Amino acid sequence: MTSPLRTVVVGKAATGTVAHEVRIGPHRLLTDVGSASGGDDLGADPHEFLDAALASCTALTLKLYARRKALALDDVQVSVSHEEKDGVYHMRRDIRLDGALSDGDRARLLDIANRCPVHRTLSGRFEIESRIVG
Repeated sequence: MTSPLRTVVVGKAATGTVAHEVRIGPHRLLTDVGSASGGDDLGADPHEFLDAALASCTALTLKLYARRKALALDDVQVSVSHEEKDGVYHMRRDIRLDGALSDGDRARLLDIANRCPVHRTLSGRFEIESRIVG
């Protein structure tokens, strides 16, 4: 995960009431909201992208760590759900590890999961600077 990060650009999608296209380098994703919120459910809700960022970062971090340490991790599946209550965004991350791993390996992988870059970002302090450019 040391490759240079690309700027994310979001603009109106070619379809949908409020759907937008998310562009990250050559990659294209759709974001939308469900009909109850005025959208067409053509893509993931922005909060689902946040959950996906944590889940995907966790899976990639664990696979890379296991490969580097020659651990018998055959597969990793990460499920993230969330709820917002009383102004607190609570994420639940369930990690499934497949392979001939010892209890020590599993404990170490959980420790590594809690250190993945997105987890550290979400758990730390960060600032958002917003400005109108046009």
